[in-house]
Amino acid sequence: MSDFTLRSLPASVRLGLVCLCLVVLVGLGASATHLLWHYEKRDERAGFSYDDIAGAYHGVSTVAPLRRALERGHPETLAKPQRDALLDWLLGKADSAGKRPGVNPRVSDEYDNPDLGDMAPAEIMSRSCAECHARANAAKSPIARTYPLDTWDDIRSISISRDVKPTDPKKLVISIHAHALSLGCLSLVLSFMLWWTRWPRGVVGGAIFLASLGLLVDFACQILARQSAPLVAGIIVGGTVYSGMSVLTVLAVIADLLLPRPRGA
Repeated sequence: MSDFTLRSLPASVRLGLVCLCLVVLVGLGASATHLLWHYEKRDERAGFSYDDIAGAYHGVSTVAPLRRALERGHPETLAKPQRDALLDWLLGKADSAGKRPGVNPRVSDEYDNPDLGDMAPAEIMSRSCAECHARANAAKSPIARTYPLDTWDDIRSISISRDVKPTDPKKLVISIHAHALSLGCLSLVLSFMLWWTRWPRGVVGGAIFLASLGLLVDFACQILARQSAPLVAGIIVGGTVYSGMSVLTVLAVIADLLLPRPRGA
């Protein structure tokens, strides 16, 4: 048994294993795509980002960039009545003590409210912000590339504060229950297959160790990241290492199955 190699198997078996390895590659690609689609709007903003993962496993609470800009006095030329009107729009109208509720559930409805006339947020921003934030000025204005404000979709992305709750613990346990067992078993099979190839033992051992460590770190950080935000990075790093090493492992196995038998074997 110690002399067994995948290359010593009959041609039909080797071709069958190649087909199964290709199926595994398709599965890994589909898994990555599913994760992207599943998490890309977790932070309530378009596009996949670190906050999507952080929101799923730890939670994310952020202040709208537009609110931060207004509260720090940007733009400097904006008059106080217009600035207060925009803050009222974002945070709700201030009471007699000058305190605002913190959230206005009608941000979208009141953005272009004709009843507000020139004090409608759309009118104020068109007069005070479009000159620097229009996409037409992107070539000469970095701020226009970072925060374009031509459409409501542009403005909505920076006008809504977020408080994203992490995944319910019961759902997280169900996910780990399914994925830890399936990925663990898949990794065991891939590890043995890689060991039975012609590739140098040191390289093979290192690849198996990195893939296994990455998978362990990924699942451990999924459990612990709820209490510690920095561990979200462990999910990303561990998952990336595991996925990358798994793809390389499958490719190495396919190469061993298809390449001619080494001389002297």
